[in-house]
Amino acid sequence: MEDWEARIHAVVGEDSDRCDETALRYLTYLKSVLKFPIRVTGREDFPWEEAYVFGGWSRKEYAKLKNTNPSYTDIFELLDIGPPEDHSDLTATIRRVSDKRKFKIGLYWLATESEVSPEFQILDDYATWHANY
Repeated sequence: MEDWEARIHAVVGEDSDRCDETALRYLTYLKSVLKFPIRVTGREDFPWEEAYVFGGWSRKEYAKLKNTNPSYTDIFELLDIGPPEDHSDLTATIRRVSDKRKFKIGLYWLATESEVSPEFQILDDYATWHANY
């Protein structure tokens, strides 16, 4: 078993399938080990951005929409994590550093701003579980 697999199984147990019940186990764990707020950014382009980033849609429109939507290029403070709202992904409450706007987004989409942050591995393991189980 790989190190990351062992860490994930220690959190969710042998029944590691991605479902709301297992996500709630992950939520309990994350709330017990994370100290909020945590500086985060996008792991990759957020779902709403894909057509602008890869699909060649209007750059001008994209720049305008980034003012009212969270972007993977922004820096946020992760304020809290809540139960799943969609596809068993935990719900992250984030606040954009630049303008203090708050958003809710799936936790899977976020990574710590710094890879040397103590929270980096914890959030990375969660994203690995969410993407692969």
